[in-house]
Amino acid sequence: MIERILRGMAGFFIIISILLAHYVDLRWLWFTAFVGINLFQSAFTNWCPAMAILRKLGAGEENKCGCR
Repeated sequence: MIERILRGMAGFFIIISILLAHYVDLRWLWFTAFVGINLFQSAFTNWCPAMAILRKLGAGEENKCGCR
């Protein structure tokens, strides 16, 4: 569950930052790069700050049957 939320957040942030770069200022692409670098490093370290935040908010606390 938490991985699906994280992938959705990352996709949303990338789309929003690309739209902002197109319509507002190209410097918004730095945010896109930040999201990409964070995803890349989390693939190797298995740690992502967003996952820690999501866990503190209660996401991912379901048992094996998918129930909370």
